Amino acid sequence: MLQVAFIQENKEDIIARLAKRNIDATEMINEAIAFDEDRKAIQTKLDSTKAESNTLSKEIGHLYKSGEAQKANILKEKTTQLKEVTKTLEQELNNKIKALADVLYKIPNVPNPIVPAGNTDEDNEETLRVGDIPKLHANALPHWELAKKYNIIDFELGNKITGAGFPVYIGKGARLQRALITYFLDKNTEAGYTEYQVPHLVNEASGFGTGQLPDKEGQMYHVTEDNLYLIPTAEVPATNMFRDTLLNESDLPIQITGYTPCFRREAGSYGAHVRGLNRLHQFDKVEILRVEHPEHSYKALDSMVKHVQEILEDLKLPYRILRLCGGDLGFTSALTYDFEVFSTAQDRWLEVSSVSNFETFQANRLKLRFKNSEGKNELCHTLNGSSLALPRILAGILENYQTEDGIKIPEVLIPYTGFDMIS
Repeated sequence: MLQVAFIQENKEDIIARLAKRNIDATEMINEAIAFDEDRKAIQTKLDSTKAESNTLSKEIGHLYKSGEAQKANILKEKTTQLKEVTKTLEQELNNKIKALADVLYKIPNVPNPIVPAGNTDEDNEETLRVGDIPKLHANALPHWELAKKYNIIDFELGNKITGAGFPVYIGKGARLQRALITYFLDKNTEAGYTEYQVPHLVNEASGFGTGQLPDKEGQMYHVTEDNLYLIPTAEVPATNMFRDTLLNESDLPIQITGYTPCFRREAGSYGAHVRGLNRLHQFDKVEILRVEHPEHSYKALDSMVKHVQEILEDLKLPYRILRLCGGDLGFTSALTYDFEVFSTAQDRWLEVSSVSNFETFQANRLKLRFKNSEGKNELCHTLNGSSLALPRILAGILENYQTEDGIKIPEVLIPYTGFDMIS
């Protein structure tokens, strides 16, 4: 959520930068400024009314002590009237604060100046491409056919148990999945991230804190009886651990990693491009998250990008990095880099990670601050990234490592799987 003071001081720049998202934010920005001005005016009137009431109360006390009860009673009637005015003003103030919050919740984060303009993922900017695309044998198969051939993932069984998008992993498929999770966590903890196990359900306040609500409620599974949401990513519970928190500057940076299953409704996702593991309603993901001093957050973002690169290079998968354009940028992000691996059997790129800097956007919603060297409270910057999302990484391994004799296991994973081939 943007700060009102920031909006007032940078109105034209914010409108221009939000235009990169293909949004005309003029009306929302003007509305937010107007609501805040109204709020200030009401607050001033309320403070003045309360001050007058307090002054009269003290005067009434003196009058009673000096035996001037008649004058005291007249002033007492006036304080009764002022209390009614105060009550009305407090209600008006609460209504204005809510109206202001409702507008601010609808305004997305302001893109970093280096975010390219664009409408769709086709306008994203490729910043790096690494690795050679392997040449497969003539009978190479896409991963959903490999899964069936080697009995390692059963999509139909998952459909029977739950529905489409909930696969069942079997035998060496399950062990490979578990090996990837453990390897990712080990890699992250070696890089200085502390591992956490977090809840898989969050309350409404947590959804608002990280920006999933009210933006993405249609993509989240909602347990209506308890008003809880199944998490779409570990980012939500992990970041909300710091909601309503005042840190010391010496506490920064905070680096966290965690594995969770993730749940996304992905409404309207159909067709060949979402077949197999390409898009699921339940999938596993290992996340990295950082809480940073504002002066260091972009250096931290570069570090996170480099860390994900190292993982993909360990797995020896061809990949590329994209800087997302304004039209493809997430609601809460100021700058995002996507990682994609090349699926040789499908002849297409598959997104496997997003690494983002949210600057103060989440921290403002979370009331996540630190006390700086001058003793003043300042909003932190938050960042997060996938390291990595399992389904498409698994698809990339199955397809790119397939041979006529079976599927080889990436060398770095063999100590985790205990086998070097699925055959």
